[in-house]
Amino acid sequence: MRTISHFIAGAAVEGASGRFGDVFNPNTGEVQARVPFATDVELDVAVQAAAKAQVEWAATNPQRRARVMFEFKRLIERDMNVLAEILSSEHGKVIADSKGDIQRGLEVIEFACGIPHILKGEYTEGAGPGIDVYSMRQPLGVVAGITPFNFPAMIPMWMFGIAIAVGNSFILKPSEKDPTVPVKLAELMMEAGAPAGVLNVVHGDKTAVDAILTHPLIRAVSFVGSSDIAHYVYQTGTANGKRVQAMGGAKNHGIVLPDADMDQVVKDLSGAAFGSAGERCMALPVVVPVGQKTADDLRERVVAEIASLKVGISTDPDAHYGPVVSSQHRAKIADYIRIGQEEGADLVVDGRDFSLQGYEKGFFIGPSLFDGVKKDMKTYQEEIFGPVLQIVRAESFEEALALPSAHQYGNGAAIFTRNGRAAREFAARVNVGMVGINVPIPVPVAYHTFGGWKRSAFGDTNQHGVEGVKFYTKVKTVTARWPEGEVGDSSFVIPTMK
Repeated sequence: MRTISHFIAGAAVEGASGRFGDVFNPNTGEVQARVPFATDVELDVAVQAAAKAQVEWAATNPQRRARVMFEFKRLIERDMNVLAEILSSEHGKVIADSKGDIQRGLEVIEFACGIPHILKGEYTEGAGPGIDVYSMRQPLGVVAGITPFNFPAMIPMWMFGIAIAVGNSFILKPSEKDPTVPVKLAELMMEAGAPAGVLNVVHGDKTAVDAILTHPLIRAVSFVGSSDIAHYVYQTGTANGKRVQAMGGAKNHGIVLPDADMDQVVKDLSGAAFGSAGERCMALPVVVPVGQKTADDLRERVVAEIASLKVGISTDPDAHYGPVVSSQHRAKIADYIRIGQEEGADLVVDGRDFSLQGYEKGFFIGPSLFDGVKKDMKTYQEEIFGPVLQIVRAESFEEALALPSAHQYGNGAAIFTRNGRAAREFAARVNVGMVGINVPIPVPVAYHTFGGWKRSAFGDTNQHGVEGVKFYTKVKTVTARWPEGEVGDSSFVIPTMK
């Protein structure tokens, strides 16, 4: 049985707690490895190593840190295929999705390669008599990230790429469900030239999470996961004096107006709702057609599209999506489908009985479609996080607009239309953090910023882009004067513009 180690101070470290979690192959349902669960003592060893490394790393000039990022990017591109295969074997997403996972993280590394420019501060000459004022951004110290199972490459790189580039050292606590790729990323960061201790990986469960949230040397924590846990992380971290950004769940809506290109809408919905088995925080699990004719047409087309989807093993190049990450998650999705039926929604396509020949023990579930979903239903209010698409019918633009705006989650929403005025109004008025206009998964590019509203995000700063730089740095402002002649009584006067 393969054991996945912690990665601390540039080396593999065996777990000492005696507690382990199983890492499955979702395609076969078999245990393929085990991962150690750290104690608070083991977490402290990683923090001490990070604190030691951070001093020298912060003193390294930004251009040299950027060169490490350039080399890390090259190494990721070199090992793309191997990393994607490992990722798929533990998560279950098909190889193409795994490469997309890695690539979207790599785009943040590309952004971090420009860190010398991004870190430049502001300067005012002559703010007062002989007085100049300038600002600088400095790293926080040791920072940490707690990442989910659904993007084991992208989200860690979103976090540690910028954090390390600006001069911090990083503690990564990845999901225990698919932890191998995060360790590989840390190994590649060392190969790229980062000092040992700058990027550490510590595995674990709630014990490790709580140790991160309460450790006095960890200055900031970034988290992505469910909303309940995000809220807990935010409350606990801030109560312990940390800067926290905690991204939670989502229920992204796609509004379809009567003038939309329906062929394109159906293709977009298929990929956004069922791609990666629906295990994306920016998936599109709710579609809101406006008007009965639009809804009836959409339903008919989606049913036909679902019939053409192929569910297969991760390495099948023809598969549209693979298994979900665990048997427990599969059971949770199936239970939501049962609840949807009991609530009175029309189960048009039921994917619960899907089984893949030769892989009957794999964690597969077929695509499902509900129609007639109402906003008071549990299955509408909560995040299913699986290959389940819900149709919520609306009679007007205003009714459709109100649905995502009133929902407890506010990650993202999309509108499909040829009407520029309607799209512009929707983008301006909808109460969510990210909007797509004829774009089903509106994840911003790396040099912009990612973040939702309401229970989809806790904290004031978004992920990556300039917002990420702000989160992982603190601003220092200097007011400088070089006096001429003798020092007079004015030394005790606060400098002003007079």
